[in-house]
Amino acid sequence: MEKTPIGSSTSLRTSVLSGSAVMLVSSGLVGSLNLLYNLAIVHVLGAGEFGHASAVYTLLMLLSAVQLSFQLLCSKFVARNDTLPEKIAVYRHLLWRAWIFAIGLGIALYFGRSVVSSYLNLPTQNYVGILTLAVVFFIPLGVRRGLLQGLRDFRWLAASFVLEGVVKLAGAVLLLRWGLGVNGVIVAIVASVVMAYLVSRPHAKLMAEPRVPLFLPAAMGESVQASLFFAGQVIINNLDIVLVKHFFSSTEAGIYAAVALVGRVVYMLSWSVVSAMFPFSAGLRSNERDSRAVLGTALGLAITLSSFFTFGIWAAPARVWHVLLGGAFPLNQAGSYRALLVLYSATTGIYALGVVLMTYEISRKIGNVGWVQLSVSGAIIAGIYLRHGSLHDVVMVQTVLLTALLVWVSVPFLRAEVFRKSRLAWSARQQGGFARMRRVTEDEAICEFLKGEFYQPEFDHYRECFTDIVMHPDLSSPIEGRLRRALLYHRRGRLWREIPPDTEWWDVELRNSDLRRIRVFPRDQWRTHSDRKYFLLDTAQRIRHEISRVPDPFLAKIRSLSEDLAHSNASAARGTVLLIGLGDDGPLTIVEGNHRLTAAVLNSPNDAHLRFRFLCGLSPNMMNCCWFNTDLSTLARYAKNSVTWLFDDYQAVIDQAFRDRSGRPPLSRWDDAPSSPVRNTGSSD
Repeated sequence: MEKTPIGSSTSLRTSVLSGSAVMLVSSGLVGSLNLLYNLAIVHVLGAGEFGHASAVYTLLMLLSAVQLSFQLLCSKFVARNDTLPEKIAVYRHLLWRAWIFAIGLGIALYFGRSVVSSYLNLPTQNYVGILTLAVVFFIPLGVRRGLLQGLRDFRWLAASFVLEGVVKLAGAVLLLRWGLGVNGVIVAIVASVVMAYLVSRPHAKLMAEPRVPLFLPAAMGESVQASLFFAGQVIINNLDIVLVKHFFSSTEAGIYAAVALVGRVVYMLSWSVVSAMFPFSAGLRSNERDSRAVLGTALGLAITLSSFFTFGIWAAPARVWHVLLGGAFPLNQAGSYRALLVLYSATTGIYALGVVLMTYEISRKIGNVGWVQLSVSGAIIAGIYLRHGSLHDVVMVQTVLLTALLVWVSVPFLRAEVFRKSRLAWSARQQGGFARMRRVTEDEAICEFLKGEFYQPEFDHYRECFTDIVMHPDLSSPIEGRLRRALLYHRRGRLWREIPPDTEWWDVELRNSDLRRIRVFPRDQWRTHSDRKYFLLDTAQRIRHEISRVPDPFLAKIRSLSEDLAHSNASAARGTVLLIGLGDDGPLTIVEGNHRLTAAVLNSPNDAHLRFRFLCGLSPNMMNCCWFNTDLSTLARYAKNSVTWLFDDYQAVIDQAFRDRSGRPPLSRWDDAPSSPVRNTGSSD
């Protein structure tokens, strides 16, 4: 078992390359075996029966969503646990769950074989019935391979894949010689899966480890994420063959299956890189440099492999395909057939790059890429249903949508790189960040936010009852803390929930130079009076030119606050301003105190920072917050979260506390409540 590499990013790159080399060699062998296997059965069966055999095998690949989910979970948690007994406990826990899923799916497939056979235009139900046995062993096989991957035993993991390919090839050739046709091919598939499962059994010394209590952090979220990701993946990789089998003749379906066979070698090679990258990425803690080294190495390998293979297909003479597939395959238009191969290979290469990015994100955290990929897979199904006039149309639908998927999943990484360089530039100019005075709890930050909001009309009904816990809080009381959070959510829930849960709040001391990197809240009136960068000093300058000549309630409020500050003691505190950011030396965004701080800058730009207390929330994941960084990705996350939070019953907490404190029933949301909430989603101070 390979130990976690410690040291420089170079050692990580070497380890990833070493693991990738082992997996690439095995993938090359498996790819060659699969190519020989498919060419052998193509020569014997012809295009029509090859289409039947390919469609049945695709059913197994569709169920690999479950298998790969178990493999990913096992690999991730095995890599993250430090001791061997804990790793084996993860394996045991997931293995028996995999068997339950496998038996259930096997039973469902067996009793639904008539429906499946009819949809795929198969001549007999026996094909699906035989495949059922492979399904039962196929899903637990994912757990066993996940253990090998998590332990970084890439040699034995590679041997498992190679053995599966050898048994499938040898069994198919032998059974075809005996005249069993498609039935023989499916029996060979079953034998290969069963053999791979038996050979992947953990060593007896590993299973002799003492049993320990198992704790899988965020197990539900991880399992849902993995299931969504691989459901989308297997649909993208396999359902096109099923749909082509449904819409086209057996001969055309056989041609398409051959195209998919050659093109997906690209994906197999890229997946070997992912298999090597995943345990290293999952085992990393928070080192940004090491993370970039792992991801950069994996992306470089994937780009090189997919480009090389696609170029090879393009450069190969047309007659090569006729020789490989045999006379039983109708290739009268060899040139167009090669063009279809090149297009399919390039499309698969595009998708492979997206998979590298998505699996990297999954290895590091619970993300949203599973939902994105699943949505694209659904769009591909709809696209093929709407446009399937030719095989070329089917591939073009996938090309367009998978390119869109790659662009979408690339945005967070490009965004993070831009902000990383921006932070380095800030560091060079700032010569250090603000001073952290003391760590404060999230409850204290919520309390300060609520103090600045409590005059709003939404709180008119509750102000008398809850003024003491807002203005004179007991920060040691969890009951009060829960109520203050509910009160804040009453008006600012959509804002606060977007702040990453790992945010650390600090009481900080700013310098005058720090004002240059503070940005106002990028919403509502601030969008009208700011440029696209929203920096406080620039915004204040624009407001200074407009405040005396433009009749605007927003500007009138800023002017009133500025006049109040001008007549007050310069050292007098004017409340707390809340900021969020990535770190000490990068841009900061105001989430509470926009009006007050802007008014202070207008009144006295040199000492505006001395007027307030500042609380700053810092998180390495702040790029995912739409208030700090607004783009399509963070807005989509905000939209999804908004739907989820519709079911958050914070109002019940407020109503119960109101009833207990006042002895009166709470205000019904249908009674004469104050007017609808102010539309400003930023701070209104």
